Order: sequence, then structure tokens, then C-alpha cells
Amino acid sequence: MTLNTEQRSTAARASFRISPVAVGCVMLIAAASATAQQAAPQQLETVTVTGIRKGIEAAISVKRNSDSIVEAISAEDIGKLPDSSIAESIARLPGLTAQRVNGRAQEVQIRGLAGQFATTLLNGREQVSTGDNRSAEFDQYPSELLSGVTIYKTPDAALVGQGLSGTIDLQTVRPLNFASRAMALNLRAEKNSLGRLNPGAASDKGSRFSFSYIDQFADRTVGVALGYARLDSPNQNNYFRNWGYPTGNGAVGATTYTDVRLPGGVQLRNESASQKRNGLMGVVQWKPSKDFETIVDAYHSTYERIALQRGFEAGLAWSGAQLVNPVVEGATQTGPNAYKGGVLTKADYVGVKPVLRHDANDRDDTITALGWNSKLVLSPALTLVGDLSWSKAKRQESIMELYAGTGAGGSGATDTFKVSLPVGGGLPTISAGLNYADPSLIKLVDAGGWGQAGYLKKPEVKDEIKSAKLSGKYSQELLFFSGIEGGVNITQREKSRNVPEWFLDLKTSPTTIPANMLFASNSMAYAGLGDFISYDARAAAAQFYNLRANLGNKDIINKDWTVKETITTAFVKADIDSELLGMPLRGNLGVQAVNAEQESRAFSIQGGTTSPTTRGTDYTDWLPSMNLTWQVANNQNVRFGVARQITRPRMDDMRATQSYGVDNTRRIWTGDGGNPELKPWKADAVDLSYEYYFGNKGYVSVAAYYKDLKTYIYKQKLNVNFRERFGTLTPPGSVTPASDIGEYETQANGQGGSMSGAELAVSVPLQIVAPILDGFGVQLSYAYVQSKISPFGPGDSRPLPGLSPNTYNLTAYYEKYGFSARVSTRIRDGFVGEVTGFGADRTFEYVKKEKVTDLQLGYEFQGGMAKGLSVLFQINNVGNEPYVEYYNNDLTQTKQYTKYGKTYLFGVNYKF
Repeated sequence: MTLNTEQRSTAARASFRISPVAVGCVMLIAAASATAQQAAPQQLETVTVTGIRKGIEAAISVKRNSDSIVEAISAEDIGKLPDSSIAESIARLPGLTAQRVNGRAQEVQIRGLAGQFATTLLNGREQVSTGDNRSAEFDQYPSELLSGVTIYKTPDAALVGQGLSGTIDLQTVRPLNFASRAMALNLRAEKNSLGRLNPGAASDKGSRFSFSYIDQFADRTVGVALGYARLDSPNQNNYFRNWGYPTGNGAVGATTYTDVRLPGGVQLRNESASQKRNGLMGVVQWKPSKDFETIVDAYHSTYERIALQRGFEAGLAWSGAQLVNPVVEGATQTGPNAYKGGVLTKADYVGVKPVLRHDANDRDDTITALGWNSKLVLSPALTLVGDLSWSKAKRQESIMELYAGTGAGGSGATDTFKVSLPVGGGLPTISAGLNYADPSLIKLVDAGGWGQAGYLKKPEVKDEIKSAKLSGKYSQELLFFSGIEGGVNITQREKSRNVPEWFLDLKTSPTTIPANMLFASNSMAYAGLGDFISYDARAAAAQFYNLRANLGNKDIINKDWTVKETITTAFVKADIDSELLGMPLRGNLGVQAVNAEQESRAFSIQGGTTSPTTRGTDYTDWLPSMNLTWQVANNQNVRFGVARQITRPRMDDMRATQSYGVDNTRRIWTGDGGNPELKPWKADAVDLSYEYYFGNKGYVSVAAYYKDLKTYIYKQKLNVNFRERFGTLTPPGSVTPASDIGEYETQANGQGGSMSGAELAVSVPLQIVAPILDGFGVQLSYAYVQSKISPFGPGDSRPLPGLSPNTYNLTAYYEKYGFSARVSTRIRDGFVGEVTGFGADRTFEYVKKEKVTDLQLGYEFQGGMAKGLSVLFQINNVGNEPYVEYYNNDLTQTKQYTKYGKTYLFGVNYKF
């Protein structure tokens, strides 16, 4: 099926107030539908997509015919994109990568910029997000319900909601584009190679099911498309985390060591999770005449993740344990038994008292999106389009920790851990002496002496977008242009986040775990350890613990905010259809005027008083753009794009939360908080590309780009008048500053920087090389990007989040006589990843270079009673590639090491 590249409008639902002009135009279009003349059935141009090569050809057609520089993917067949979510498919395109979360691609990054710099559309309309910010979580979108995706690397003036790095437009089918009824049924069974890691928890087996139905009625004037997709997928992983590498000095017997990096502590766990996603898509298309068409589309998905983690954490260098038999690697020997520098890789730790952890983490997400688009042709030269849309997302989580051990902090049996930590990364090897599976030894207790026997967080996120778009297009020559399009788009968005938290206190401490709550032991053999106790954490929490609210904590108050914004975009775009040196030249020239009204509601912390506060601002940005495509030969294009691009600030950075105190040493006011007055990241971008096409079967392209960032947002210390900001000032101590001017730390617009890159893409069916290779083909891409941006402020050497200097994608396939095979590998250099850290807040971590390979084999019956039936076998993450984080941009200092295993799938597809 082909992609609808013209659906790029953003719209709003009729449930909110829009201008009288907007209402009048929508009513005009609706009235026209009632009086439209019945037309004879239209002979539609159709493309029958039946395999890998046809899917590639459809995507190439989108790329070749677009006026912008784009990348595209198209479904191989109805409901037959090969990946569990659309993120894996997008991540294989040139210049794009994905960050894995829970073993799956979730955030898509374009040209070395994190997901927050891109905008995600569904059928041309900006979408809500279940994440903490604006960036979409793509594992919420089943690939089976999408007909394709177009990624705009250069914008045009009619592309509303564009991002600084690019714009990702997800597309559902248009039923009247099909020649006849079409239905497809997909079934797959799934298994994780690690097996079931936690007794009594989620299985290592799962399933996928999808059904698609497309039909036409009333003499092909009405089209209907329905789709349903269900994913029940296991997630198992072995996890190791090092607390840090403090520098230590000491002596063991006759051996002394100085400035040696020591493992601060270890955390190991097994996680078992079930992930269930239900997606539903519906489209109704009515085209009573060639002059009028209206389409209503709806999307709804629910996502549930129930996870159980069992394991332990134990201090090593930070525990006060006695260090015995040390082995230091990379040290300088300064004497017969004296060492300086290096890393402690092996040692015995005497007096260790681990805290056994049982964590139960639940998550529920819901996304709903509705859109209505109508097009009225008033004359051969003039077309009006009205579009309304509404989307809403909600995420609710429960993150619970329960602690157990041999006794309360400062009491109970201790152990000797023999620890070996590889310098180059990887899992540790640990041996211990105590039996941690013995319920007579292990009790529910505050084993760490932390003042709590457990902890509970319940993050909640709500996001809603309403929008309306009205535009008109005049398709005749006007001055130097072949046509002109203009319009206005109004978008209202409101997003909120709240994270209430509680301490868990045992009613009786310590508490023996009752036999009816015990499961079989949990093996930690992957780290060289034996069995650990397993029990029903949810049942224990309900029976043995009291909740104690964590009130007044500044970090918790900072996570309670609402951001509301109204974005009005007026645009005009002129089309170009001319010649240059006798060869066709096409493209567009235009400008957007984007007015933003934004405000945030949150809390102001003034000493011991917390009070609500509301702050905001408004401003206008002008965004010119130009795209030119010069057809230098029948099969060759040279493209040039130049534009001013913006991305709106992160919503958590825009929170109105603020607090103050006094620096007693400098005797000045100090404070920190969010900044509702932030303006967007802004860049001037230039793109140039060359494309050579082998008909519609393959292509080679080379591209280069440069982005000059005029402004970048990072945390800064600003001089502000605290009395103007807070009103009455009450010093928390005995020192009262003489001046109201103080130092306030917040995210602010500052110095930009620049980035540049190059991309190479090859998609070739090998039959053009030699006829004997008919059926074979390859897709290759390479992207290089470099940055001169200091995203965390001047002097901070950390690179842009999401930036991998080099990324590679390789797909090799064979398809002939019903047989198909495909192997895909994506490789990305190490990068700084944005992850959820302590307290459910975002944090940035160095992520190691990774290589993920997927394999798919299949056969489709060509005739007989089984015609339309196909079978497939898949292995995802063939090499069981770990996800690795490390400290200080130093690969010898592993922070987190997680193995998710391979995923095996066997399925059948039936098309009828």
C-alpha cells in the first residue's frame, strides 16, 4: 500500500472554542457534502503490495516524489510490517537511531538529536505522549495498524508542528485507495531465550494477534478500514548495577594502595515482566463526488506492563566492609607491595550485609486520537481543506520497593563476598557464604538502616491536544509560482505530571515471611551466586506495611506541575514548477508565523510554606523555508533545502515550580526552579542531497546538512530580583542578605552552537548487477554527525543526548518463489542517553556502543487452497546484545549491564 504524503495537517476537535472564521469554513465544507452530486465510480490507481520488494518500491516512490528531503517505510502487506512496534522499523532508516528501553526500541532520534527535538504526527496531526515530555514513546504504536511512515528531514511551510531534527508522520490506510475488499489475519507465538527468571511472575512466552479489514460500499463512494492488534510479550532480563567508583587509599597486610578506584557497591536483580498492548484503528472515508471528500479516523491503544524484580544490593567500598586479598589492574607499582592508580578488580569483602529487594512495578497507558478531515474542490483551481483533531494520553504507574535481610540496620548476620569485576565491563562474579533462600534467616526488615522498610511512588501523567486547521490551495500560475497554499492552525495542549510518594513501614519489625507467600527460590547463578528468597511482594505489602506520606519534600513538589499552551500557526507556501538549464525544477517557498501563549501552574516553596503559583509568557517566531528539487536527469535528483527550525521547550523545564534560600557564606539569596518563560530551541538549517534511482526499484543517495543553533536551552545561574519573584522574603536562618538581587538556577535560553553531518544510503535489488541474483537485495545506510554544542552549558564536555557520531544499518534480503529471508543489523556508537533515574526523574547516562541484529524467514503459498497463507519465523536481538551504561565516559567503569535475551517468534499470516 502506498503512503499518503499529502496528509500533514494539524487540527482540533470541535469541543473547544475556535475563531468564527474557522467555524464558518468548517460549516461550508460540511454543507457542501450534503449537496454534492453523485459521481460515477472513480477508476483509482492502485498498487498491490505483496512482499519485501513491493514495500521497498512504495517507500522509494514516496522519497522520490516528495518536494522535501524525506525517508519512508511502507507496509509489506496489510498488517505486515515486521516489527513489534514502529520504532524498530524507523530506526533502520538513514540518519535515524533508537534508544532501547526494557529491551525494546522506544525513543527515535533523528540526526544525532534526542527524541525531544522531533515532532510526531498521526495522519498529519501532532500527537500526545505518555512520556514525561513531548517525545512520543513509539512502542505504543503497533506496526500492524500503520500503512507506513514518512520522516521529513526538511520542513515546508504547510508542515505544521515540525521539529528541529525532523518530523515523523505515522499513517493509517485510506480504504478508497484499495481496488477491492482486503482482509488480513496475523498470529505469532513468542518466547524469550532467558526463560522464566522469577517464580510466580510473568511467563517467558507470549503472543501477537492482529486483524485488518478494508472494504468499499455505495458504488465505491464509502470506504471503511478497521484494524485490531494485540501484543502479549514477555520481558525477562538479568541486571547488574555498580554504585560508583570512589577513589580509595589503604593497606591490606603488607600491601598498600593509593588513588585506586574501588567498586562502591553492587546491585543485581532478575526482572520478569508481562507487556500487553491492545491497539484499535478505524477509518471511514466518504467521497460522493470528485469535488468532495471527508475522512474520519480514530486510534486507541492501551498498554499494561506488570514487572517483578528480585535481587539484592550491597555496599562494598561504601559499606565499611573489610577489604581482603585485593587485585588491582592498571596500577603503577611504587614499591614491592605498593600500588598507585588502577582499578580494584578482585577482592574479598568481609562484613557485608546485603539488602534483599523485591520490587513490583506496574504501568498503565492509554492513548486515544480522533481526526476529521474534509476537502472541497470549489473549482479546478481552488481547493479548501478543514481538519479537526483531538488526542489524549494518560499514564499511571506504581513503583514499589520492599526490603528484607538478616536483621535491622546495625544488627543481623553479615557475610563475606568474593567479588570479581571485569575491567572491560560485563557481569561480575560473586560468591557468598550465607543461604539467602532460607526463610528462617531472611526477614522483612529495614536491613539497610534507611529509616524505612520500603518505598512507593505513583507517577501520573496526563496529556491532551485539541487542534483545528483551515487551508486553501490555488493551483494555477501566479506570478513566478505554479500555485499557492495558505492557512491557519490552532493547537491547544495541556500536560500535567504528579508523583506522590510514601514510605512503607512494617507494622511489626522484623516480620517472618509466611509460607503461603513464598515461591520457589530465585536463582542468581548468572552472577555466580546461589538462590535467593522469593515471595509475593504485592500480598506482603497489603498485609504487613503501613503507608507514611513523604510530604513537604522539595523533589516531590518539583514533580507536580501543569503546562498549558496555545499555538497559532499562520502559513503561506508557494509551489515552484519550472526549469533550470532545460531540466525540471520543482519545490516550494514559504513562511510560518508561530505565536505561542504558554503558562504553567505549579508550587512556590518559600521557607516552610508551599503555595500555588502561575507564570507564563507569549511570543512569535517567523520560520521561512525553501525546498528545491532539480531533476538533472530522468533518474537523478539534486535537492536543496534551507529553513529556520524550532522545537518547543521541554514541558518539565517549563514548570512554574520555584524555591529560595540563603547562601550564608556569600550572604546572598539563592534559588532554583523551572522556567515557564522559555522560548524554543532555534536553528538555521541547510540541506543538500543527490539521489540516483534505478527506476522505482532502488536508489543511491548522498546527503549533507548543517544546523546553526541560534539558541539552546540549558541550566544557568541568573541574577534575579528575589523580592519581585517571590514577594515577601523570609530568611530560613539568621542571615538576611542586604540586597534583593540573588542567584537563581534554572533552565534558560542561551548560546547555541552548530552541528553537521553526512548520510549515505543504498537500496539495490541485486538483479540489476547480475540477472542470476534476481530475488536478492541489500539496503545499506551510514550516517555521521558532529556537534559543537554544549548541551549542559559552557565548559561541560558531555555531548548532545542521543548523539552517536557513527550509525550503520544493513539489511540483506531474498524473496522469490514464495520464499523470503531478511537479516537486519543496526549499529550505533556510544551516546548519552536520557533515562529514568532515582525519584522517577530524568537523568543522563553514557551508553555503550551497541549492535542489534534481527532475522526473519518466511514462505507464502502461491496457489491452491492455501493461497494467501504465509508462515514466518523471527529472531530479534540474535546476538543477545546487552544494554550497558558506564561512568565518566570511561568504558572501564561499568554502571549498568543488562541482558534481555533473544526473542523467538513463529507466526502465520492469512490474506483474503
